[in-house]
Amino acid sequence: MVETTGGEPDDGDAEVLDRPLPDGVRRRVVQIVSDGFGGLTVAELPTQLRQYARFAPNRRAKFAGTAMAAAMETDPLFRQRIAEKLREAQPELAGALDSGSPPPAADPLDVAAAAYVLRPPGWVKLVTAAGEEALRADAERADEESRAELERLRGELAVARGQTRVETERLRTELDAAKKEAESLHRKLRGALSDVKRGEAALRKLRGEMESVRGEGQVQVSAAESEARRLKQRLGEVEGSLEATRRAAREGRSVEDMRVRLLLDTVLDAAQGLRRELALPPVSVRPAETVDAVEPGRMTPKDIAARALSDSDPAILDQLLALPQAHLVVDGYNVTKTGYPQMPLEKQRLRLLGQLSQLAAQTGAEVTCVFDGAELAAPVLLAPPRGVRVLFSKPGVTADELIRQLVRAEPPGRPVIVVSTDREVADGVASAGARPVASVVLLKRLSRG
Repeated sequence: MVETTGGEPDDGDAEVLDRPLPDGVRRRVVQIVSDGFGGLTVAELPTQLRQYARFAPNRRAKFAGTAMAAAMETDPLFRQRIAEKLREAQPELAGALDSGSPPPAADPLDVAAAAYVLRPPGWVKLVTAAGEEALRADAERADEESRAELERLRGELAVARGQTRVETERLRTELDAAKKEAESLHRKLRGALSDVKRGEAALRKLRGEMESVRGEGQVQVSAAESEARRLKQRLGEVEGSLEATRRAAREGRSVEDMRVRLLLDTVLDAAQGLRRELALPPVSVRPAETVDAVEPGRMTPKDIAARALSDSDPAILDQLLALPQAHLVVDGYNVTKTGYPQMPLEKQRLRLLGQLSQLAAQTGAEVTCVFDGAELAAPVLLAPPRGVRVLFSKPGVTADELIRQLVRAEPPGRPVIVVSTDREVADGVASAGARPVASVVLLKRLSRG
């Protein structure tokens, strides 16, 4: 048995409440616990309530109400500590309950809640009486509200009845006027129907005449449209044929002129380069100079063969690019995946194109770099560097095929150098007259700067 503050046994602990705590009393009990909660240390609180120690009283009552009510019911020591805080906060009410004579002017719910916490003798009766009193008050309040609602509804019913009578009289008046107007409209309608019948007869006659005229007109229009379509189709065919003929002539002349002009430039540049390399004197050749012999200081074919460069020497690429009108075609991904395959494709392209731009500036050669369009997930936003033409193969066309098309487009005799390690590409361009070079040779030349 829990002892009270005075040290004497609390006889109220032996009493047991045989029904649920009334809602009103339970809310007041939770408020008392929440108010006394802040005066206790964390160690004095039950384990399940310690997490709410820092809550404000109103927030504590909202979120921990059920837990506090359960602790008051099951933890006598916690209830006794709350009771001590209640005695300190409301000594008069606590004293009156201990003496067995609660104040008659006090709220029954407050008295019942305090009795539940302090547990004086007869506290169960106080709690039960408070619950019954609350029920009676609720019933009386509901009865008063019902009577007031009934009176209000009666007033509204009387007003509605008066309005209904006024509205009924107004509707009767309007109905009489509507009946008179309907009779007048019926008379007008009968006259209008007679006019409509006469008009329909005249309209049928006009429609017959119109259909006859329309039929004749449609026959004439149909014949004219057929002739116009035939003439238009014939005109379109003639115009298409003429445009195709003009286009073919224009394109053929343009491509052939370009190829002839480029080949002519190649021959002229080669002739000038050959003249510079041979350093020919302006005098004519003497007959004796045509005799085949080895003169002192002149290299023999054996010496020339000994000085030939290896296919893996990057200097051979410089010699090829020094040829007049040289065109360097690069298999882009073949070179980048040979030199730096670990980089993303975008960075591979940017690195190679930057180096090719420097090479074009150094040699003056035409440079075209071809990439396989099948590697692209979206269109490439790329500004080609100065001196380098960048091409991507179309869907369904490989970069190898695009390279072969570029080689076939060049006139015979122009120096075309194709950089690719792909043996099929090398063999194909070699058969078309181009000079294949391995990708590693270009990489060595580019690394040299």
